[in-house]
Amino acid sequence: MFDHILIVCTGNICRSPIAAAMFRKRLPERHFDSAGLSALVGQGVEPKALQLAQADDLDVAGHQARQLNGDMLTNADLVLVMSDGQRREIGSRWPEMLGKTMRLGQWLEGGTGRDIPDPYRKSHEVFNHVHQLLLQATDGWASRL
Repeated sequence: MFDHILIVCTGNICRSPIAAAMFRKRLPERHFDSAGLSALVGQGVEPKALQLAQADDLDVAGHQARQLNGDMLTNADLVLVMSDGQRREIGSRWPEMLGKTMRLGQWLEGGTGRDIPDPYRKSHEVFNHVHQLLLQATDGWASRL
């Protein structure tokens, strides 16, 4: 049973905190955290991502970006990353964690999976596209957790 799920992206201000909030809304009985491989430590959710989250009634107001570390990975039952590259990076830094690390977009594209691109410093349209991908990806996982 996956009770504690860690969602990881790069800066922990655009994708992973939003995905964690989406999961919390769908599966309130489980514990979801987020972190970044190169976190912008202490920063809140990026304003464009925040606007989209608030429109979906997602609670990210108190979020502060956190740097991923080994303890976070150890405490998680499942680690969801945004890309194959991030999965490889976790595997190179913490090889023992690779077995419980999967892409958040695993169930997209008819089950073939896909990476979820980083919208940081991009247009509102890109943020909206990524937000929709996060909704689809979290729906795919929520039905399997």
